[in-house]
Amino acid sequence: MDRNRVYIFDTTLRDGEQVPGCQLNTVEKIQVAKALEALGVDVIEAGFPVSSPGDFNSVREISKAVTWPTICALTRAVEKDIDVAADALKYAKHGRIHTGIGTSDYHIRYKFNSTREEILERAVKAVKYARKYVDDVEFYAEDAGRTDNEYLARVVEAVIKAGATVVNIPDTTGYCLPEEFGAKIKYLMEHVDGIDNAIISTHCHNDLGMATANTMAGLLNGARQAEVTINGVGERAGNTSLEEVAMILKSHNEIPLKTNINTTRIYPTSRMVSNLMNMPVQPNKAIVGKNAFAHSSGIHQDGVLKNAQTYEIIDPKDIGLDENSIVLTARSGHAALKYRLEVLGVKLSDEKLDKVYQDFLRLADKKKEISDEDILMLAGADRTHDHHVKVDWLQATSGIGMKPVASIGLDISGEKFEAAATGNGPVDAAIKAVRQIIKRPVTLTEFTIQGVSKGSDDTCKVHVQVESEGRSYYGFGINTDIVTASIESYLDAINKIRN
Repeated sequence: MDRNRVYIFDTTLRDGEQVPGCQLNTVEKIQVAKALEALGVDVIEAGFPVSSPGDFNSVREISKAVTWPTICALTRAVEKDIDVAADALKYAKHGRIHTGIGTSDYHIRYKFNSTREEILERAVKAVKYARKYVDDVEFYAEDAGRTDNEYLARVVEAVIKAGATVVNIPDTTGYCLPEEFGAKIKYLMEHVDGIDNAIISTHCHNDLGMATANTMAGLLNGARQAEVTINGVGERAGNTSLEEVAMILKSHNEIPLKTNINTTRIYPTSRMVSNLMNMPVQPNKAIVGKNAFAHSSGIHQDGVLKNAQTYEIIDPKDIGLDENSIVLTARSGHAALKYRLEVLGVKLSDEKLDKVYQDFLRLADKKKEISDEDILMLAGADRTHDHHVKVDWLQATSGIGMKPVASIGLDISGEKFEAAATGNGPVDAAIKAVRQIIKRPVTLTEFTIQGVSKGSDDTCKVHVQVESEGRSYYGFGINTDIVTASIESYLDAINKIRN
């Protein structure tokens, strides 16, 4: 094995997808998985099969759809979890079971009400049981960041002897300092008998903003797998960003470590995940934020114009970003639209492209310049094609001294319905009109409007959360009209209830 090879383990579809509002359906997960394969990811953690039928099905279908990356399924140190994971992975060309248990005293005492020796026994038992199904078993020592190093070394040594091929050392709470986390990995490399028989992995969270720094500290001290997500999505403050680790290693030639990542696929993959998960990338996000290669200071602009390396340590083209972006207007043709969509990570059939192009021309007549968000809105409109409940037409009126009124026409599986209602505002009136037609008990629990571009004629995105029969469903809509975007997001959630 090449000791300078760093394996990239992407958990966007497991840890990233656990974020409220970021749930993907199986078709969307397959789309992301194929993009990760094209990106060069070594391991795709496709889900937690025992957690839900949807996760089980996603792991199974991704296993069928993806060719060379290892497909990984998460479990607890519970035999039923492992049984279900093995079943979900049966179509994988390369399958891995990722099992584990908490090892910090916080977890042992308060989560498991157990002892160190009992936890050690459970860890070994889980690894041995998983090895009955697959040859590739990864063990995670949850909250390893706060686990005593001597005890952690005992656990790591025991699970390697039991058959673990990869051992994950997570900084589950994002607590460690980089020096501390690096020293932890170094301690394991020096004190665990048989450490060369397994790959040591990092899984760092960003609660204190140190996920990438801790991951790099781990790699520089002997870890050879990095567990990451696209755009750093993940629970709470997120995970280590794939793009940051990949570009750090690419930029620092003095570091001998290398990945298999095709960095020119980073930007389109980032945009695809952002769009599908409804998770906007913050403008100042490293590598993939829209301001990452923007220069507003006059001094900076002067320097960059003379030589880009005065203020840019990364060539934008290295991440798949065309620095000479094509500006789209009403005079742009099919080819320009297709090119920009592909840069943003969206590929459409010729038939769908024709439809989007016609919508593009209508929008371009209203606006001087079409933004990336506008393009994604137009391309994303097609995702409603399979919805059972669709908007036929919508009209809303409001004004000073007027009571807001909305009328709507819905198509529900081919049957037409109409309703009208008043409300506190046009959005409230439109939602009430929908409720007159769809009589199932649904409670709107969250409603967020986000402007995604500047100007009175630009787009806004609406996120909603609804509850029905004790379960939560998320929806989103994006449009130049706020009432339309609101109804699209509400119906997006309604359609997920039915599905």
